[in-house]
Formats: sequence, C-alpha cells, structure tokens
Amino acid sequence: MARLSELLDEFFYRPDEDVSALGALLAGGDELPAEAAEERAEEFLAFVLEGECYAVPIARVREIVKVPPLTELPRASPQLLGVMNLRGEVMPVYDLKHRLQLVDAPVVRAGPEALPPPRSARIVVVRDEHGGVEGSAGLWVDAIRDVVRLRPSTLEPPPPGLTPGERPVVAGLGRRGAELFILLDLEQALA
Repeated sequence: MARLSELLDEFFYRPDEDVSALGALLAGGDELPAEAAEERAEEFLAFVLEGECYAVPIARVREIVKVPPLTELPRASPQLLGVMNLRGEVMPVYDLKHRLQLVDAPVVRAGPEALPPPRSARIVVVRDEHGGVEGSAGLWVDAIRDVVRLRPSTLEPPPPGLTPGERPVVAGLGRRGAELFILLDLEQALA
C-alpha cells in the first residue's frame, strides 16, 4: 500500500507548497496571475559537433537523413562539403565545425579521397526562411541528441568571450538542468 501512497503524493498539496495563485481563482478571477502563468517552451533539435552540444530551432528542421554520397564542388568555400541529391533535390551540405572554428582544417567528405562517414553522423536538412541560402541546405553533424524544450527564461545571450568568427553564429545558450546547449543562428552559420 505504500507504493500507492507514493504515487498519489504528487496530486495532494503539501504544507510547504506555494498556493498563492489559488487565492486569485477562489476570489472570482478567471485567469492566473502573470507570475503564475507558465512560460511556453520552445523546441530545439540538439546535436553533437566535436563533443559539444548545439541546437537549432525545430521549426527550421525539415528532416534528418543518413549521410548520402556527396559530390565535391571545385573552388568552394571550406565550410561547403559538397552537394547531395535528396529525392531529386540537389542541395548544399555544410560543415559547421569549420565555421565555428572547432577544427583547423575541414575533413574531406566528398570526392574520391573522402573518408567514410562515422556511423552516428547525420545530415540535418534545414529550411531557408529569410533568403540566406537558396532553398534547403544540409548540415553535417556528428550525432543527433534529441529534441529539447527550453523555456525563454532558461535562454541566455551569447557569452562575451567568443572569437570574432564565432560571435555572429552563436545566438545564445540554453540550459536544461545541468545541460548546456549552444544555440545557433542558421542565417549566420550558413553565410
């Protein structure tokens, strides 16, 4: 019977709980006070780059695919790994590690000298909303973590110590418990 009482414990008020919002409801108010209103959490797709956890707004993610063969583009910028064909749509694939200065030199991922992708690597296909990159683009990530819900009160501005190359790319930081997520600005990351 102790197990049932443990399960029901969360449904009953304890003397140490704050019940001040109930007073407004009992007084005839239809809405909770502003401080009691729950924040609407935003969803982000969390992924790993060089052991660090990054995230982008889930609304910008179109799909996640296994790494297909990439075709290299001569004289392309170092962060552009190549292009991929996704069900008849050709789109660029970018390496954010180089843009974020996480690696000194980009790894060859397209062409005859390309190394096979790690088993956990994925391409995150993101939508273009504001005209930065034409159509959709792919982001090479080391692994997908999960979808995280972060409240606006847990989001912080980017730290002041970022290098000039990283500063516009990092939109902020998100915290969930002890976990820290580096939030990316996709327009700047793909510029």
